[in-house]
Amino acid sequence: QVQLVESGGGLVQPGGSLRLSCVASGSIFSINGMDWYRQAPGKQRELVAIIISDGSTNYADSVKGRFTISRDNAKNTVYLQMNSLKPEDTAIYYCHADGFRGGWNTRTRFDSWGQGTQVTVSS
Repeated sequence: QVQLVESGGGLVQPGGSLRLSCVASGSIFSINGMDWYRQAPGKQRELVAIIISDGSTNYADSVKGRFTISRDNAKNTVYLQMNSLKPEDTAIYYCHADGFRGGWNTRTRFDSWGQGTQVTVSS
């Protein structure tokens, strides 16, 4: 199993900033994509940002110019820097990763989710 643990959520005022972190652990051989999703009450889970192993990124239109995704491959960690936060950014933010676990000759695919971290933007 590959476990993902998020941190960094909390309560922030509109216009404020937060930085989320997600650490992957377990028998990791390689990680391909690392993503952030979010789910607001009564809404479907949506993709916020993705970064793949070569550093390429993509963002939901609603967060472009405000959020930045990055990763530290040596630490198996992905970050989401969120600036200029709005009340509509309020949601549970989930980390997701896929790749391979195990050894060179025994590697198998993994697809894992974190438990989520609450982000609330309110005055």
